[in-house]
Amino acid sequence: MTGEIETLADLSKHYRDSVPADLREAKSFEWYLEEVYADPKIARNAHQRVADMFDFYGTRYDEDAGVVEYLMASEDSLHDGENVFYGREVHESIHEFVNKVKSGARGLGPEKRIKLLLGPVGSGKSHFDWLARRYFEDYTMRDEGRMYTFRWTNIGDVIRDQDPSDNVVQSPMNQDPIVLLPQEQRDIVIERLNENLDAPYTIRNDQALDPASEFYMDRLLAHYDDDLESVLENHIEVIRLVASENKRQCVETFEPKDKKNQDETELTGDVNYSKLAVYGESDPRAFDYAGAFCNANRGIFSGEELLKLQREFLYDFLHASQEQTIKPKNNPRIDIDQVIVGRTNMPEYREKKGDEKMEAFNDRTKRIDFPYVLEYEQEAEIYRKMLRNADVPDIHVEPHTLEMSGLFGVLTRIVEPDSDTITLVQKAKAYNGELDDGDDVDVRKLREEGEKKADIAEGMDGVSARFIGDEIAEAIMDATHRGRKYLSPLSSFTHLEENLENHGSIPEENLERYHRYLEMVREEYKERAIEDVRHALAYDIDEIRRQGEKYMDHVMAYIDDATVEDELTGRDQEPDEKFLRAVEEKLNIPEDRKDDFRQEVSNWVSRRAREGTSFNPQDNDRLRRALERKLWEDKKHNINFSALVSANELDDDERNAWVDALVDQGYSRDGAREVLEFAGAEVAKSELEG
Repeated sequence: MTGEIETLADLSKHYRDSVPADLREAKSFEWYLEEVYADPKIARNAHQRVADMFDFYGTRYDEDAGVVEYLMASEDSLHDGENVFYGREVHESIHEFVNKVKSGARGLGPEKRIKLLLGPVGSGKSHFDWLARRYFEDYTMRDEGRMYTFRWTNIGDVIRDQDPSDNVVQSPMNQDPIVLLPQEQRDIVIERLNENLDAPYTIRNDQALDPASEFYMDRLLAHYDDDLESVLENHIEVIRLVASENKRQCVETFEPKDKKNQDETELTGDVNYSKLAVYGESDPRAFDYAGAFCNANRGIFSGEELLKLQREFLYDFLHASQEQTIKPKNNPRIDIDQVIVGRTNMPEYREKKGDEKMEAFNDRTKRIDFPYVLEYEQEAEIYRKMLRNADVPDIHVEPHTLEMSGLFGVLTRIVEPDSDTITLVQKAKAYNGELDDGDDVDVRKLREEGEKKADIAEGMDGVSARFIGDEIAEAIMDATHRGRKYLSPLSSFTHLEENLENHGSIPEENLERYHRYLEMVREEYKERAIEDVRHALAYDIDEIRRQGEKYMDHVMAYIDDATVEDELTGRDQEPDEKFLRAVEEKLNIPEDRKDDFRQEVSNWVSRRAREGTSFNPQDNDRLRRALERKLWEDKKHNINFSALVSANELDDDERNAWVDALVDQGYSRDGAREVLEFAGAEVAKSELEG
C-alpha cells in the first residue's frame, strides 16, 4: 500500500495476520497429544528451540574463517538490517555461542552451564543478547517455533477451599502440557515422539510439575479415583504460549540493583502475601512465581552484569545451571528449563577470576569472548550503520573518513607485533585482508601471537566503537554549526584527539600511546589522500584498460612460453619483460616473486572467463593499483606541479578538472578542495624535489 493512507481497518488486518491463529483458542489435552505426535518438535526443550531458532532465520558458511554466519545477526531481516553485526571476531563469538546452545540441545553438558558473554564495554555482547531475545519472541509466534502450556479450570468445583478468583489458574511456570503425564506414561509418549522426530537431538522431559500444579493434580486425582483422563478432560485447557519479555513470559532480563541489598526472591519468587490469609503459609498456592527464573522458564534468562552480584547471591545460579532447579525460601525445589545467558565486562571478570571461592561458579560457566572488531573496514560499517539508523544532517561523508576512524580503533585493540618486519599499521591491514602475496606475513601466526600476548584475548581492550561513533556524531554536528556540508578524516581526527582525555573509560596510562596511534592513522590517511590526488591528476580509465589488456597478453605469452603480436608492426615478439616489470615494481614485487604474481593474475583471469565474466583490470585490486601507479609515472611529466603548491598559479579550469576527478572518486566539491590543499602540496613537493 505504498503511497496510500492506511486505514484503521488496514492496520487491524495487518495486526490480526501477524498473530498466531490459535493464540486465543483453548484446546483439549487430547488435541495436544495428537498435535505433538504429528509434530514432535512442539515438545522441544528451551535449548533445542533456541538452537533451531538460529538455523530457522538462515545461515551462511564462511569457508575462509570456518565460521557459520547466522543471518539474524548479519542481515537482521526482522528490523530491516538495523541491528546488523560486523566483523569476523563478532561472528566467531556468535558461532561459538550457538554451538554451545546446540551442544546443550543434544544433552552434551552445556545445557547445564551458564553461557557467559565476556567482553569490553561496547563490544556488542548486550546487543546480541537483546537481538536473540527479540528473535526468540518472533520465532515462538511462528508455526515452526510454536509451544504450548496449560491452565487449570473449574478448580473450585472440586477443591472447596479454592479462592473463587483462582478458579482458572495458568501453569505458574508455563510448563509443557506433557509434564501433566506421570513419568512412566510420559516416557511412553516421548519414545513414540523420538521415533518420528527429524532432528539432531532427542526429546527428553523428566520435569516434575511445579508445586502448585502438583497440589491441584493430587487433589483432583483423589477426587476422580486416580482417573487421569477425567482430570485432564475436565480441568485442563491447552493454550498457545508466546514468548514476551514485556509480559515477563519465557524471556526475562535480570539486572542487579543495590549491590549491598540483593534478595534471592528476585530470582526464585516469594510468598504471595495476599494469599496467605486464604491458603495458609505452607500451602503451595500461596507462593508467587514472579522470580526471574520462573518468568524465563521455557525460554531465555538474561543476566546483565552478572559478576557484579554478591558471591552468595550467585549460589542460586549454581542450582539453576547444574541441577536445572531453583530452591525458593521455605518452598520445594522447582524444575526449570531455560537457556541461561550472563553478560559481564572485563573489570568484574578479572576480579572474580582469581577468587578461589568462585571456583564452583566458574566451573558451571561456559565463557564466550566478545571482543572488539579487528578489521577496520568492518569497523567502518558499524559507523555507517549508526548513520543509517539516525536522522543525519545533510552532510557528505568523505572517502576514508570512517575507515580511518576504524583504523584508529583497531590499532588500540591489537597487540603490537614482535617482529621488526611488520608495523602495527601493517598488522591491522593484514587483519583487514589487505595482504599482498609478496608480503611475507602469516596472518594466522599473527593472530596466535596476539592471543598469547593479550591478557585474555586480542580485542578485549582498547577504544570502543561507541566512543568513536560518538566523536563522529560530534564532528558532524560541529560541521553543521560551522556551515560545512562535509565530514572529512581531518575533522574526525581533531575530535578524537581532543576528547581522548575526556573519556572516562580510557585509562590515563594509555593516552600517550593512543595519541601516537592517531598520528600513525594521520600518516596512513596522508598516503591515501596523496594516492587519490595522483589518481585525479593523471587517471585515464581507457588507458588503464588498454595497459591492463597489454599486461595480460604479455603475461599469458610469458607463462605459455609463446610470442605476442607487436602493436605497431604486427610481428610476433617475445613478451616485453621490461614492460611487465615496470608494472610489477609498482607493487614492490621482487624479481624472485614475479612468477607467483603473474600466475596469480593469470588464474584470476581464467577463473573469471569460466564464469563468463570479461576481463577488466578495475576488478583486480592489486593489478589496478599497479597500473594506476605506472600511469602516474607515465603522465606526471605533463602536470603543472607548481600550481599545486601555489594557488595563484592554478588555472580555474585546471583546478575544476581536478576537483571533478575527485568528485568522481566520491568526494564532495568542498571535500575535494580540502584534499587538494592537504595532499596536493605533498604530491607537488615530492615530485619537484625528486
